[in-house]
Amino acid sequence: MGKPTGFLEYQRKEAPAFSVSQRIQNYNEFHKPLDEAAQKQQAARCMACGVPFCQSGMMLGGMLSGCPLGNLIPEWNDLLYRGAWKQAYDRLRLTNNFPEFTSRVCPALCEKACTCGAEGDPVTVRNNEYAIVERAYAEGYAKAQPPKVRTGKRVAVIGSGPAGLAAADQLNRRGHAVTVYERSDRVGGLLMYGIPNMKLEKSVIERRVAVMKEEGVEFRTNVNVGKDISAEAITDGYDAVILACGASRPRDIQAEGRDAKGIYFAVDFLTSTTRALLDSGLAEGSYISAKDKNVMVIGGGDTGNDCVGTCVRHGARSVLQLEMMPKLPDTRAGNNPWPQWPRVCKTDYGQEEAIAVYGSDPRVYQTTVKEFLKDEDGNVKGAVLVKLQAVRDEATGRMSMQPIEHSESTVEVELVLIAAGFLGSESEVTSAFGVATDARTNVAGIDGSHRTSVENIFTAGDMHSGQSLVVRAIRDGRDCAREVDESLMGYSNL
Repeated sequence: MGKPTGFLEYQRKEAPAFSVSQRIQNYNEFHKPLDEAAQKQQAARCMACGVPFCQSGMMLGGMLSGCPLGNLIPEWNDLLYRGAWKQAYDRLRLTNNFPEFTSRVCPALCEKACTCGAEGDPVTVRNNEYAIVERAYAEGYAKAQPPKVRTGKRVAVIGSGPAGLAAADQLNRRGHAVTVYERSDRVGGLLMYGIPNMKLEKSVIERRVAVMKEEGVEFRTNVNVGKDISAEAITDGYDAVILACGASRPRDIQAEGRDAKGIYFAVDFLTSTTRALLDSGLAEGSYISAKDKNVMVIGGGDTGNDCVGTCVRHGARSVLQLEMMPKLPDTRAGNNPWPQWPRVCKTDYGQEEAIAVYGSDPRVYQTTVKEFLKDEDGNVKGAVLVKLQAVRDEATGRMSMQPIEHSESTVEVELVLIAAGFLGSESEVTSAFGVATDARTNVAGIDGSHRTSVENIFTAGDMHSGQSLVVRAIRDGRDCAREVDESLMGYSNL
């Protein structure tokens, strides 16, 4: 381990965020990294536990605990503390293809399972990871390393989100010729257009994609497989195909007046902002704008929070965020012990900014929309809200949120963003390739594998397992790549 008494001597110190008034003036990342000495002190707090829950990736209490990538966290924390930056990067890259992504957008399951966090503050694992990978780019050793031998096998990856990119990276390292197809105009999938620039600057994605291109991965954008090119052309031209198109079918809200203009899915709203930011610097009229509008965000997850933060930057008049479920406790409940994922209330950056700008928390719990109100031109102008309560079904014993009679209220709103999650994969690609899907429309893997019902076609990421985290998508892409490699070569060293 680094310093045996480090966790006793040093207090947790995170990379400080810029003030709200500063950061809402632009769409840039807003944390200032620690200096080298302070970062080493933070790495010194790692205890090199006999049982490092931080890297366990186990399901505990129905939730994931620890890093699903199995990152060698105590090892690279020790190397960081000792100033062995390149060796730390090498250990980090053994298990994680894209630490520059996860150190920005992962909810840090590792930290929630850190032993230091059982009775105190966990190690700043994510900040340490960020410091290691950014140093690697700054000093030039996060450079392209093309494979020395090619196998002669060709693999097509459909979708360039985290799972598709991870699978492509692994298979290219093995020596296979990999082509990634992306229907959008830029590589990255969820990373590019589903996550705002202030959480993940798009130059970070482009930087890694440039390395992958130099290593031999081919990217074809603006190609909608199944429409622009047939599934048959793909299967005939490649030895294996990986479907990694995500779980991009959004969950809708069924309420009277849903057809009103001014109601959008969150992913379309976020995409329009990011695309306009990259294409024109947010030229007026080039994106769905919240400027001077009363906005209602339906959904309390990460995507809902991203919508709140984006609306604040647009200059919204007000922002209201609806959450169907009750507010979580501020501290762990007795039935949610460490190292389980802490089911506690978290105030994220978007809510923090809304509180500072508008003077109150935008979240309203146990509430949903009963009706959308329209003006004479069909634009949304308000919403009738209704309070919810948990009710147990006597037949099944299950709890569900049901409306409370006479609890309606009306709010003024000119823009509605639906961030209620995703239902599964879209049917265009699955139908084109003829692969079997499960009840949630995810592509079904045979006997728990990444193999689909069609020979030589595999699946990975959210398209395989349903909506999840970037870090889980990377792991699934890596696992899928190993199965593809075994099918092509008869064995795998991935």
